[in-house]
Parts: sequence; C-alpha cells; structure tokens
Amino acid sequence: MISGVVSLFLLLVAVIVIIVLTGKFKMNAFLVLIGVSFVFGLAIGLPALDVVTGIKNGFGGTLTSIGIVIVAGTIMGTILEKTGAALSMTQAILKLVGKSRAPLAMNIAGYIVSIPVFCDSGYVILNPLNKALAKESGTSMAVMAVALSTGLYATHTMVPPTPGPIAAASALGADLGKVILLGLIVAVPSSLAGLLWATKFAKKYEIEPEVHESYSEIVKKFGALPSTFLSFLPIVLPIVLILLKSVAEFPSKPFGNGSFRIFLSFIGDPVTALILGVLCSLLLVQRGELGRAISEWMGEGIKASAIILVITGAGGSFGQIIKASPITDFIKTNMAGMQLGIFLPFIIAAALKTAQGSSTVAIVTTAGIMAPLLQPLGLDPALTTIAIGAGSMVVSHANDSYFWVVSQFSGMSVNTAYKAYTSATAVEGVVAFVAVFVLSLFVH
Repeated sequence: MISGVVSLFLLLVAVIVIIVLTGKFKMNAFLVLIGVSFVFGLAIGLPALDVVTGIKNGFGGTLTSIGIVIVAGTIMGTILEKTGAALSMTQAILKLVGKSRAPLAMNIAGYIVSIPVFCDSGYVILNPLNKALAKESGTSMAVMAVALSTGLYATHTMVPPTPGPIAAASALGADLGKVILLGLIVAVPSSLAGLLWATKFAKKYEIEPEVHESYSEIVKKFGALPSTFLSFLPIVLPIVLILLKSVAEFPSKPFGNGSFRIFLSFIGDPVTALILGVLCSLLLVQRGELGRAISEWMGEGIKASAIILVITGAGGSFGQIIKASPITDFIKTNMAGMQLGIFLPFIIAAALKTAQGSSTVAIVTTAGIMAPLLQPLGLDPALTTIAIGAGSMVVSHANDSYFWVVSQFSGMSVNTAYKAYTSATAVEGVVAFVAVFVLSLFVH
C-alpha cells in the first residue's frame, strides 16, 4: 500500500472530483460517491476484493444503523406537512410574540418546523403565511424571506432527526442525544444571526409581497387545524426520549442499572423514538383521512427518503474505504499537532456545500472523511457533527435548490437573493461555527 502522504493527496483529489462531478456536471451524488470509492480504494493499493467488501460493508453498515430512522423521520415530516400541523405551530408562535414581530415569529417557526421537515418543504408550506404577514405588518418580503429561510436552515443542518445530521452522527459514532441538545443550542444564535441580518441588512431591498389571501383567509381556507399540543408532540416526544436515553447511559448511571434504565434505553433508541413520533403524528389526521394518511402520505414519505438513503449509504462506503487507507496513521504521527481542530470539518463541509449545492451531500461526505480522523485529531464526535452542519450552510447560492425556492417564492430577483439571502447563509454558518468553537472549550 502507498504512503500516508500520497493517500492524503489522493483523498484531496477525490474530494475535488466529487465537487466537480456533482457541482459542475450535476452528476448524481450516489453514483459519484460509489465510483470515487472504487477508484480511491484501488489507487491507494487496496486489493480489489477488499475494495468491494469495504464498499458493501460501509453502505450496509450505515443503513443498518440509520436507515429506519431516516425513513421514519421523513414519514413524520410528510404527515406534519399534510395535516396543517406546521401552520398550527406557527399560529401558536404568533400568539406568543405578536404579529408586530412577524420576522421573529417566522424565524422561530422555521427553527421548529425544520427539525423534522426539510427546509425546502418547510419554506413552501409557510410561504403563503409569510407573505400574508409581510402585507399585514408592512414588512418587505426580503426581510420576511430571509428571516424564515435562515430559521429553517439552522435546524435543518444541525439538529436530528433531519436526515443529514442524523446520518453524520451515525457515521461519527456520536451520542444522538448529545447531538440534539448541542445542535438545538448552536442553532439558536445561528438562527437569530439570520434574523438580525434580515432586519438590519435585507430591509434595504423593498419587495412588495404578492398576496392573494390575507392571514385570516389562509387559516379559514385550511379548515380546522390540529391542536397546538398535538402539533408539537411528534417533534418534542422523540427528542425528549432520545435525550432521556443519553442521560440514562451517563457513566454515573443516574437512573441506576435496573429495568427502568433498560426501559429508557429502549424507548429512547432513535428507531423506537422516531416510530413513536410517527404514531403520534397520526393523531393529527382528521377522521376519515386515516386510510389515506397510512397509504398515500406514508408512501410519499418513503419515496422522499429513498434518495437520502442511497446518498447516505454511499457516503458510508466512501468513509469505509478511507478508514482502510494509511491516512489515519499518517495523521496520528504528522498532522495531529497542526491545531486545525474543529475548524477542519467545518471548512471541508463549507467547501463541499459551496461547490456542489446540497447540504445533505456535504454533510454525509464530510462525515465519511472525518470518521477515521476523530481519534487522531482528538475531536468530540457530537461537536464535529454540528461543525459539519454549520459548514453545510456556507453558502447557499444558485447551485442549491433551496436558493431557488427562497428566491422564487418570495419574489426576489437572483441579484437581490445573492445580496440578501446568500450573504445571510454565510453569516449564519460562521456564527454557528463560532458557537461550536466556544462549546468545544467546555464540552469534551
């Protein structure tokens, strides 16, 4: 097998190839990751059969640990979309902060809704309400669009059970409860940085919302919305259960070693917790719609999860081949003293995100690269997961589908979107990394 320095050089080449093929040539990320895994494995001198075995084991091992969780989370998000739970949660937030603080209300709504729902879908769901509030409050649509989109973006990239961060946590062996807790903490200043950018900078761009319905008309048209408690329950319950499992498994064993701890470990396992979340989401379905929800809506969720599953599995394959290379030993002896620390996963994810557009691809690929490097570099798996999520926000521009969702649904021109929205994602990602860095000084 070749030397560590040559392996590291070939890894750099592999990352550049991934960026070029997925970014410039728009090739499917699954095919690119699997293809690069084959070529990289052979290039570093692994026996051909070992390359095949590594790719299969990496793909299967990743989906074994995380596949059901991703499918369950996507199904839950779909049901929350279809039942109007997202609108119900937004109404509750509006009552709390008031329509006069419409940008803050939509920023908070985005922060909550995007924990189980993809940010693209979340923006589409909340956009009519966002426009109506912009009209009622006399606020520029540029402000409202940036406030909502950055709130959605923060938790989408850093808080499980969104598929990207949950896949990264699995690849890095991070405690999921710890990732959720720290991710929720880091997402607060990140989201608020986006809100501040919206209210102080994006307000320079006056965009009149194209409103066809008022706020009251939107609510009336939707009909009877689920209760606030039931709307929040499918999100809150799995998070609480996963956090309880993490606490139960502390070295100090606060709940002892008996049957209660075993019970908490069972219901707090991400698979169990997310399945319970899905069951809770069915309580949102109106009478007469349950059959449709189980057949059609759940089917939509499963279909939506397919692309995430294959990309996540392919990222696991790439990570497995990297683990089999001499890179880990080389870093142990040569690079651990370079003091890149938590900045390394952030900058890799930021480079991948900016170049090829998809936050999920950037998160999964970076996690695969970082998995064998955590121990040599002395990095905390949970903080590394969140640092990767922070990097995957920098920056959203024309190669990102979310950029077009935000710009087109809000009525922003491409030029304005670059100035108001893309700049906000850069600020948001950097603030998130600063928060991760501060936490790294205290959390080990």
